[in-house]
Amino acid sequence: MHAHTSHHGNERATRILRFSLVVTLAYIVLLVIAGIRSHSLALLSEAGHNLSDFFALLLSLIAVYLQSRPPSATKTYGYHRAGVLAALANAASLVAVSFLIFYEAFKRLQNPQQVHAEVMIGVAAAGVVMNGVIAVLLYRTGRDVNLRSAFLHEIGDTLSTAAVIVGGWAILATGKNWIDSALSFGIGALILWSGFGIVRETLNILLEGTPRGIKLERIREIEGVNDVHDLHVWNLGSEPRALSCHISIADIPPSASERILRDVRGCLHTEFRIDHTTIQFEHAVCEVAHGCVIPVTEQH
Repeated sequence: MHAHTSHHGNERATRILRFSLVVTLAYIVLLVIAGIRSHSLALLSEAGHNLSDFFALLLSLIAVYLQSRPPSATKTYGYHRAGVLAALANAASLVAVSFLIFYEAFKRLQNPQQVHAEVMIGVAAAGVVMNGVIAVLLYRTGRDVNLRSAFLHEIGDTLSTAAVIVGGWAILATGKNWIDSALSFGIGALILWSGFGIVRETLNILLEGTPRGIKLERIREIEGVNDVHDLHVWNLGSEPRALSCHISIADIPPSASERILRDVRGCLHTEFRIDHTTIQFEHAVCEVAHGCVIPVTEQH
């Protein structure tokens, strides 16, 4: 059942990403043409932002394909981290695009140009609709970090194109063309903020850091568990989590320890969504218990 659901989710994500790629590419062409004709740096900034979105969506599509591949003798965990790598590349591209926008906006402030606000407003309105629809589709498709990075790209575009509409009205009302450059700075800041968030999350996964919100003191409360040490928790990909640990129990028959194991696994599944576990029981003093290991009493 789980494999079938995952396969169905991958197919749906693939369809949505393909549709998003085609629509985004068409809108990039429109932005470039309109930006050149209206002399609007904000529209050209949006073209750059959407170009990064196009590659983000393409990377996400490739990652969805790789993640659907089964484990093998050489990739025993499968390809879960393909999506994480795609998200990191997407986030890095966001950061690069934001600094390019800052540079161009600074140059435009020094040499202002006449901006055709009516064209800005019309093209940006189309962008709000397009990016908003894609963002909603991505949000409803899945919440792993790969799709979420693409979703953040689209949310950023939706908000920034909405800001272009407001800026266009402001230029029409005041005649101040520097508003176009100011909008570009705002768009760049928004892109930078969203990019850094994804970079931080993906690096934590790649460095096998403890997943956010994990506090495993609960294990010690399970009946029969005396101590937990040599504890390691990490993400296999965006969603799947794994755990390995040593658990000290009394010198009891295997049939009795089986009940403790079921309780521990049930707790990990229901409270922390951890299903891939390697748990070693012991009743003697563990030779690594006081070494370079992580006890469960640490705050995770």
